[in-house]
Amino acid sequence: MTDAFAIAPFASETADVTERQDIAGMHGSEAATPAPAGKSTEIIAIYGKGGIGKSFTLANLSCMMAQQGKRVLLIGCDPKSDTTALLFAGRSCPTIIETSSRKKLAGEPVEIGDVCFMRDGVFAMELGGPEVGRGCGGRGIIHGFELLESLGFHDWQVDFVLLDFLGDVVCGGFGLPIARDLCQKVIVVASNDLQSLYVANNVCSAVEYFRKLGGHVGIAGMVINKDDGTGEAARFATAVDIPVLAAIPADEDIRRKSANYEIIGHLGNRWAPLCEQLATNVAAAPPRQPRPLAHEPPLRLFKSKDVGGDVQLTPATPADLCGTAPIEKPSLEVIYEEV
Repeated sequence: MTDAFAIAPFASETADVTERQDIAGMHGSEAATPAPAGKSTEIIAIYGKGGIGKSFTLANLSCMMAQQGKRVLLIGCDPKSDTTALLFAGRSCPTIIETSSRKKLAGEPVEIGDVCFMRDGVFAMELGGPEVGRGCGGRGIIHGFELLESLGFHDWQVDFVLLDFLGDVVCGGFGLPIARDLCQKVIVVASNDLQSLYVANNVCSAVEYFRKLGGHVGIAGMVINKDDGTGEAARFATAVDIPVLAAIPADEDIRRKSANYEIIGHLGNRWAPLCEQLATNVAAAPPRQPRPLAHEPPLRLFKSKDVGGDVQLTPATPADLCGTAPIEKPSLEVIYEEV
């Protein structure tokens, strides 16, 4: 079976073209030529719990934005390096960190074409990260952005840069766009489950914290993924004062297409209107300051029986821990009588 597309390099080919052809599958139709560049670039960081559907959302969002005439750069900032997998139909592209290491050992500079690839008018790349237990993922992100700057990141003519970040990792590197004003606004992806809303609330808290320190990043809104209609995520968005940009239903057709690495954000597709709404709302939504909740209030968004709302905290005693009544031991403290 032949491939329906090719991952085309961002710039001219480099010396290791053979290796990247093997990885990218440079046969099939050529990638679409992107639209003319805009006058300014808006950088948007997307956060959410691991596995909540950020990569699915971003792949379809970036494709629809490109079809709307925008130049879009998608950057995966997850050590799993799977942000661009759906965009490239399951294929993995070389990461910035691994490419940088390999090139450094060979005494060669990293070129844009080594790490940035295209499909359907979308530019895409993966920062990458260390293997488990072999380094700090946050530090890898910082190193990745330093390398991007050396490649002229701030001079690239794109309308939108979409950054995919884990929201349930509190390491400082993953909060880089918020802490250093590297983006203008943040989008959170969540669903109607408690853990994803805790993560969304933590991201809102981070935005509030850095705002108080003089930062300017705001929350543009929430994307509700796998929406089953129970409404907890929508109620959370209302509670923290952020809009819902789109609600992607928990539909079997979407699940199957996602599992098969199929993009649903193509014009003429059954789900095109939903993706068009998402792309339009993401582009137009202004950054705003959220009102994050305290630790326990998210529980109140759910039925008490579903989240242990009727459970009481019973203090433990030494007898509970030891299984028997504890033996009173005299103090070893030396007490001197007053003269």
